[in-house]
Amino acid sequence: MALKTKEKSEQLTKVEPAHAPTPFERWERQFEDMFRRPFSMLNQPWWPPRRVFEHMEPTPSVDIFEEGGDIVVKAELPGMNKEDVSVDLTDHMLTISGEKKQEEKVEDKNFYRLERSYGSFVRSFEIPTDVKSDQVKAKFHDGVLEVRMPKTEEAKKKAQKVPVE
Repeated sequence: MALKTKEKSEQLTKVEPAHAPTPFERWERQFEDMFRRPFSMLNQPWWPPRRVFEHMEPTPSVDIFEEGGDIVVKAELPGMNKEDVSVDLTDHMLTISGEKKQEEKVEDKNFYRLERSYGSFVRSFEIPTDVKSDQVKAKFHDGVLEVRMPKTEEAKKKAQKVPVE
C-alpha cells in the first residue's frame, strides 16, 4: 500500500525598501549575501579580475575527423609552444595536455608591476577504431596541434556504406 503525501510549496519573496538604500544598507546586504552565497562576491565589479586564462580557453577547441585512411585530431592552442604540450596514446584513448605560464613585467620610473598567470588543461578522447600506434604523428604549427593516426587495414575494411532513406 503506497501512501501519498501532499507536498506544499512555499515561495519566499524578498521585500525591497521603498527608498533607495543607503551605502551602509548596501554594504550590510552584501555582507549578508556573502554568508548565504559565498561565491557571489566574486562577480562584484570591485573584486579583482581573474586572469588565469586571459589569453587561452581553459579547454581548447578540438576537431576530430577522418581524412583518407587517418583519424585526425586538431586542437587550437593559441599562445602555447610545442614544449608546453604533451600527447599520449594508450589503447583507444588519446590524451592531449598542456600548461601555459605567462609573466608580464612593466617597469616605469614611478611604478613596477609583475603579473603571472598559469593555466593547464587535459582533454581525452576515445578513438573508435584501431590505429597503427607506431605511425602516429603530431605536428604543432602556429598554435594548432594536429595529430594523425593511420587506421589499421582491418579497421579500413570494417567501414561500410549505409544507405539513407
